[in-house]
Amino acid sequence: MNWLFPLSKGSGPPPLNSLQQQRQRQIESLKVAHPSLAEIQKDVEYRIPFTVNNSTISVNILLPPQFPQEKPVVSVYPPVGHHLVDSNNGTMISSPLVSNFGMHSDLGKVIQSLLDEFWKSPPVLMSSGLSGFQYLYKSGINPYPTQAFHYGPRHMGPSHAQPTVADLHIEAGSAGLNGHLYKMPEIPESFPELSEMNLMQLSNLSENEDVLLELFVSLPQLKQVTSDKEELITNIVEMAKKNLQVEPQLEGKRQEMLYKFEQLTQMKSTFETRLQRQHELSESCSLSALQARLKVAAHQAEEESEEMAESFLEGRTDIDEFLTSFMEKRTLCHSRRAKEEKLQQSIITLGQFPTSH
Repeated sequence: MNWLFPLSKGSGPPPLNSLQQQRQRQIESLKVAHPSLAEIQKDVEYRIPFTVNNSTISVNILLPPQFPQEKPVVSVYPPVGHHLVDSNNGTMISSPLVSNFGMHSDLGKVIQSLLDEFWKSPPVLMSSGLSGFQYLYKSGINPYPTQAFHYGPRHMGPSHAQPTVADLHIEAGSAGLNGHLYKMPEIPESFPELSEMNLMQLSNLSENEDVLLELFVSLPQLKQVTSDKEELITNIVEMAKKNLQVEPQLEGKRQEMLYKFEQLTQMKSTFETRLQRQHELSESCSLSALQARLKVAAHQAEEESEEMAESFLEGRTDIDEFLTSFMEKRTLCHSRRAKEEKLQQSIITLGQFPTSH
C-alpha cells in the first residue's frame, strides 16, 4: 500500500501521477477545442450543446476514474436517430472514435469529429411529443401567417388553385377579371345597318366621326358590353361592402390565433426545458452513470484514507484519531467498491437479457 511508504514529507498536496497528468491534458484539449463546454462535475462530467435543424442537442461526456486508460462514455440528448448513435436507446454514441479511444487519442479532436459528422449528416429527433407542430418548428415554417389577410373572397375552380395568368388572358373574344371569365359578344361578319345605306351615306359615315361613333354606340353588341360592365361594377361595390363588414371579425380572429400561437410557443419552450431537466435527472440515475460515480467516490475515499495514513506516519495525527478516521474511510471505500461491482454485474445481466421496452 502506498501509505506505508510515503513518497514525500512535505505538507502540500501530493504531485499528480502520470495517469492524472494525462487526464488533465485530455480535459484541457477538450476545453480548448470547445469554448461552449459546460462543466457539470469537475474532471468527471462535461456537456456541449449544439444546434442543428433549429433543435438544441447536448453531447454529454463522462470520464471514468481510470481515464484515459478507460474510454469516455459519450451520449446525446434528446434521443436521436443517427448512424453514430446506438439505435436501441438513441442516446449512446457508438462511434469507433469512442470505442477505440486510447492513451494517445485526443479527446478534443474526437468530440469535434463527432460534431462535424452531425453537421454533415444531421440526426433526427426521436421525440414523439407535439408531432403535428414539431415538424413545423423543426423545419422553420411558421404554422400561422403573419402577413395581412386579403378579405376579398377568392373565386377558384374545383381544384381550389389560384388563378394564373392564363386565366386572365384575352383570347378569342374572352377576358378574365378576378377569376371570372367574361364572354365577349360575337362580332358578326356583316352589319345589316351598313348594307341598307347607299354610297353617299357610307361616304358621309366614313368622313364624319361623330356619325360613325353614334352608329357604333347603337350596336347591340356594344350595348350588351356596357350593360355587363355596369352590372359588374355594381357587384364589385356590393362585394367590397360585404368584405369591409367582415373585416373587423376576421381581424379579431387573426389576433386571437396569433395570441394562441404565442401561448403554444411558450408552452412548447417550457415543455422542452422540463423534458431536458427530466432527462438529466434520469440520466444521472442510470446504471452506467451510477457505476462511474461509485468508481470516482471509491477512489476519492481511498485517497483520503492514504492521506490520513501519511499524516499519522509523519506524526501529525494521534493514534486514536487516526484509527477512527482511517477505518471509517477504508470501510466507506470498500463499501463503494462492493456496490460498484454489484452494479457492474447488474449491467452485464441486463445486457445479456435486454428488456422489451
